[in-house]
Amino acid sequence: MRLTHTRAVFLMVAVTLMWSIAGVVTRHLEHARSFEITFWRSFFTMASLLVILPLVQGREVFSKIRRGPAALWVSGACWSVMFTAFMLALTLTSVANVLVTMSLGPFLTALIARVFIGHRIPARTWAAIVVAGAGIAYMYAAQLEAGGIAGTLVALCVPVAGAINWTVTQRSHAAGQDVDLVPAVLVGATISSLATLPLALPFAATPHDLWLLALLGLVQLAIPCTLAVVCARVLKAPEVALLALLEVIFGIALAWVGAGEAPGSTVLAGGALVIGALVANELVGWRERA
Repeated sequence: MRLTHTRAVFLMVAVTLMWSIAGVVTRHLEHARSFEITFWRSFFTMASLLVILPLVQGREVFSKIRRGPAALWVSGACWSVMFTAFMLALTLTSVANVLVTMSLGPFLTALIARVFIGHRIPARTWAAIVVAGAGIAYMYAAQLEAGGIAGTLVALCVPVAGAINWTVTQRSHAAGQDVDLVPAVLVGATISSLATLPLALPFAATPHDLWLLALLGLVQLAIPCTLAVVCARVLKAPEVALLALLEVIFGIALAWVGAGEAPGSTVLAGGALVIGALVANELVGWRERA
């Protein structure tokens, strides 16, 4: 079935919902911490994709990786940075600092797409980016801690890598190369696993932790990241990055319900700005296409 723009938008919303379970799930870990969480999550993502991709694309998927063009390997490197930097940043600074930094994603994506592929950003998307970014900044402005420079710089790697990734994905398809970048998620998970393994030792995770981390590997990374690449074939790079901001809203809601972390009034007000900006951008876009 052909993925239309409308279907891609709803699929991307589902992707952000799956991404958002990381916070509430990690709240229930017993002993796994820091690099070990990152390693096991990436490892289980790699293991899941080694099963999923051959079932969906056949065994030739491994030949695609071996003979893959530069775009596939650039995308894989970007995924590995995103997989690793997010968890590492959380060990160096507060969650609020990390999320505020990640909210720069749409700005960076729009700029990189404009510079490298000449993508013209509609005024409505620029306005939505500004409003959504302001909403997320407002949500956490009262919680930002002094310092945390190292963690903030590490967290900045996530939106930078994401912006490059979405732009590379869109450029490869716009150029008519028809490069399958879905295997790039497997490449990224493999690189992240190998890079964090030495730093994860000695292991402290309990069987309970491993079950939860396996859940993250499959449901929070392997499936949604693969679907995100599929969505990026239809949605424009800044639009993907803007929709990805819903992860923050969903993450807050899940932490509230699943871990008892009730958001304050500033979080609710900022979240309303983000959701309002996303809905307005999509409604105007649908009307223009109609």
